[in-house]
Amino acid sequence: MQTDTARGTILLAHGSRDPLWRKPIEAVASQIREIAPEVQVRCAYLELSTPDLPTSAAELAVLGVTAITVVPLFLGVGRHAREDLPRLMVTLQASHPQVVFSLRPAIGEEAQIIELMARIALS
Repeated sequence: MQTDTARGTILLAHGSRDPLWRKPIEAVASQIREIAPEVQVRCAYLELSTPDLPTSAAELAVLGVTAITVVPLFLGVGRHAREDLPRLMVTLQASHPQVVFSLRPAIGEEAQIIELMARIALS
């Protein structure tokens, strides 16, 4: 099934066996859909939850998405962000050569998030 949408965003989180853990990630996806309905958005998880990153990327590729931004929803840059994620990105690019993949820094490194967390802590 082809759509006119060429852009996609995958929100990547660690994952948990607890289904309630997914709610904040899914809430961010919902906000993106409201703000930018032309962008296809999916959630993906490194472990303990589904779908995984390759599954979400494949789903977007089937929809005709040609540019996918992966946004790691990690506060810190641990082993997953430093080692696992770059390897996964290489595999994704090899699996979907028609798609341009880009990887954002971990969300916890973004200046706006750091400021927002400080403001919330002070409120």
